[in-house]
Amino acid sequence: MTDPDAGTPSRTLDGNAAGGPLAEIFVNEPTVVRSTCAHCGTPAALGAHHLFADGPGAVVRCPTCTQVVLRYARVGGGQLALDLSGSALLLFPAG
Repeated sequence: MTDPDAGTPSRTLDGNAAGGPLAEIFVNEPTVVRSTCAHCGTPAALGAHHLFADGPGAVVRCPTCTQVVLRYARVGGGQLALDLSGSALLLFPAG
């Protein structure tokens, strides 16, 4: 593929190329994944966060400042929707 603006081969691949590396990430035990709160910057294992699961979906809040770190819910057709906008970084354990 060539970048029309630069006249050189592009390093851009389609999103399918991310499937292999992401498959390694999403098989981890989720409670040990460390999330850094986008609001206060506190890193903590997801298992230490506070879960509010009494709605149609679930909200996970920072154990320090109680801001929303992530949300998830089942949506049309049973798909899982995951919002990570409250997390500045997720660290997955090696191995």
